[in-house]
Order: sequence, then structure tokens, then C-alpha cells
Amino acid sequence: MATILAPVNSREVVRCDRCLLVQFRTTNNLCRRCHTALDQEEAEVVIAPPTPHVMPVVTGHGHLNLATSIRSLRLRNGLSQRQLATRMAVPRTYVSKIENEKATPTLSSLARLARALEVTVPDLLSGGERNRQEEIRVLAEDQFIAELLPFISQLNGMQMSSVLAQVRDLTVRPRRSA
Repeated sequence: MATILAPVNSREVVRCDRCLLVQFRTTNNLCRRCHTALDQEEAEVVIAPPTPHVMPVVTGHGHLNLATSIRSLRLRNGLSQRQLATRMAVPRTYVSKIENEKATPTLSSLARLARALEVTVPDLLSGGERNRQEEIRVLAEDQFIAELLPFISQLNGMQMSSVLAQVRDLTVRPRRSA
């Protein structure tokens, strides 16, 4: 004999525009992770003049910045979570929990993370932004890059793709030298 189940209303699945969490719609219509409204009405876009870049002040949600910083530094170094965990001598799940904001690393874990990612702890806390700015400065000082920069701004997307494809071809199939 078959069991008859009571009809169940389907639950709407939504994605938070701020933190990108996919979740069922809540009764209070707030995101479960970042507590912002899931249905935000489109506000009129007002373009404000650019403000000077100021280092962000770490507030109650400083771990959000840290989690994304760790993930971006790990990916920039070309490491998997397992490889990073091996370098830190911790389980892979611990790295995953840190990156997904389920765990907050201790000071000693931050030091191990920084060592494994080959950055300083302040760079780790600032998202590696200082390190990135140093890389940009060094690149801008390169003579070849400095000669390319004035021309890059004059290219459209298709032309940039073409230049990139040609550079890739040159590195894959080196030209014969005479």
C-alpha cells in the first residue's frame, strides 16, 4: 500500500547579491550569512566623485575580509586547499572552514598561514593589497611593460584578445633563431 504525503509548498531558492550565498527564502527576507535584504529595490544610481583609498577599518565582520584574502592569496599562489593545509600542517577541512567563514584562525594559525602563503601577517590581514601594489610598481618599472602601457589604453577588447593570443602563440611555439 502506498503512503500518501501531504502536499508541500515548494520553497523558493534565492541568491544573496552581497555574499552570493544560495539559500531558501527566509521568513524575514534577510540573508542567513550577511543579514542583508534579499529583495532590494533598484536604487537610482548616483555617481559620486572618487574618494582617496583608505585602508579599511576592521569591524565586527573583519573575518569576511580575511576569508576572501586567504582564498585570493592561495589561488594567486596556485595552491589547492590541500596543498595549503599540508604547508600549514593542519587538516584540509580547517583551511576550508577558514575560507568559508566557519572558523576564525588563531594568531598562531595566522602566522602559519602567512608563512605558507609567503606573505607577512599584515599583508594577510590587508588582503595582500600592499603586496599587489608592490607587484604593480615593479611591473610598471619594467622597460618592456612601460613601452606597452601607452598603446594598451587605445585597444578595444577584440584587439586585446588578439594581442594576448599572439603572445601565447609566441610562448608555445618559439620562433627559430637564425
